[in-house]
Parts: sequence; structure tokens; C-alpha cells
Amino acid sequence: MATLAPIPPRQHDIVRGIALRCAMVLCYAVMTAFMKAASADDVGAFEMLFYRSTLGMPVILAWLLIGPGIGVIRTTRPLAHLGRSTVGLFGILTNFNALILLPLATASTIGFSAPIFATILSALLLSERVGPHRWAAVLIGFLGIAVIMQPGGTGVSHVGMAFALCAALGNAGVNVTIRQLGGTEHPGAIVFWFFICSTVVATIAMPFVGHWHSWTVMALLLGGAIAGAVMQLLMTMSLSAAPVSAIAPFDYTQIVWALLFDWLIWSEAPTWTVLVGAALIVASGLYTGVREHRLRKQAVAVID
Repeated sequence: MATLAPIPPRQHDIVRGIALRCAMVLCYAVMTAFMKAASADDVGAFEMLFYRSTLGMPVILAWLLIGPGIGVIRTTRPLAHLGRSTVGLFGILTNFNALILLPLATASTIGFSAPIFATILSALLLSERVGPHRWAAVLIGFLGIAVIMQPGGTGVSHVGMAFALCAALGNAGVNVTIRQLGGTEHPGAIVFWFFICSTVVATIAMPFVGHWHSWTVMALLLGGAIAGAVMQLLMTMSLSAAPVSAIAPFDYTQIVWALLFDWLIWSEAPTWTVLVGAALIVASGLYTGVREHRLRKQAVAVID
């Protein structure tokens, strides 16, 4: 896999980045709600990926043609795009499986453990120094996961939890690779090549897993595909507009949307374990983000 180049200095637009991130979160919530509703008709993860990529591709192409132009998909870093797509496919397939097996709010909440995995990976793979404050945040986050999972209990699918944790790991990797690619690649190129890779993989799998569904289910898949395509564009644009530390806290508004959709669509009220676990995971993520932001500012001050 190609080594990702460092991000060059750029002008940040924090307000625009936050607005794009909030819109992304809403689109993500709509996509997951549609896909979970479709799973009631035995729509599997690879089918979700197929319809999301093939039905969403026209949205991506229309945006490219109307906006920046198709020429922005040119790249000199195909291996970097392949790496981003591999991580993204791992994340999205495990996320879809988690949605099938878990309540929407539970799957979404576990997804926010991504900063925990980012901290661990930075220590193990990058030999980054992680102090006691960040390790304490990691432990708090894992405590939140344990509360939701209820070890020894029967209130939640442990297989679904495993998928949700893998999805969080994939999400951590996606944010890093998109941020790195954003230094040299246009957002349209990043999204386009991810959708191409997704379409190829899903098309290969469809003869083995695909089957026909009712028009109602197909409408749900179409709605989820459109929301997912717009979400990908907004996510990539938000990471290009502002630093992760400024926009990542707004991802947690997804929990509110997930709880709302669980209640409105499935008449499922959140359990105390989900609420307590969510509070611990959010606290862990926010503390980690704030801590890293402060350390970066101190480092810049020392250099200056």
C-alpha cells in the first residue's frame, strides 16, 4: 500500500466544516434507518452495499458534472485510494451487519467508540506516546461498551456488538485515510473511487447473496442509497474544510437521531444501559478530542 503523504498547510473554514458535518450526520441517520427497515425483508449486508453503491453512483456523477467537473477524479495515487476503499468497505459491511442485528441506537452508539480504537492503534502501530489521561479516556469508553453489552446477559446480540465494534475500528481508519488523501485529492475523486470499488466488490458478491425484493423494500434501498451517497460527499467535504478536532464532536448528534428514529419507526424506547453507555462513550470521545487539540496547540506554541 502506498505511503500517504502528509497534509500541507491549508486555510480552514470551521463554520462551513461544522455545517457540512451536521448535514452529513443527518444523512447518515436517514441511510441507516432505511437500511435497517429493509433488513426486515432479509436484505443482507452485501445487498445493501450493492444498492447503496449502484443506486448512489448517479448522485455522485450528477454532482461531479454540475459542480467541479468529471476531471477532478484524475489521480496519481491509485494505491492510496485502494487503501481508503478497503478500509471503508470493511467499515460499511460490518456496520450494515450491526444494523441488522442490533437496535439502531445501540449500533450507532457503539460506532462512536472509534476514538478509542484510534488511540490504541496510534500507540501500537505508530509508537505514539499516549499519556495517562488518554488511557483513562479509553478505559471509560470501554466501560461504556461493557454497560451496553451487559456481559453475561441476554439483552443484546453479542455478534451484533462484535460487528459494531469492527465498524467503529473501520470508521477510525476511514477518517484518517480521507484526511490524508484530502491533502492532494479532490473530495469528488475520493468519493468516486470509493463508490467504484464498492460497486465492483458488491457486484461480484450479488450472484451468491442477492434476490428480488418487494417494491416497498426497493424504495427503502433507493432512499438509503441516495442518503448514503450524499453523506459520503458531505463527509469528505467536511474533512477537507476543517480539522477533525473541530468537527468530530458534532458526530455525536447521530445518537439523538438514532434514538428518535428508534422511537418513531420501531416504537423502541432506549434502555438505561444504552443511555448510560452512550454517556460514557461520548464523554470518552469528547475528552480525547479536547485533549489532543490542546496538545497540538501547545506543540505549535513551543515551535513558534
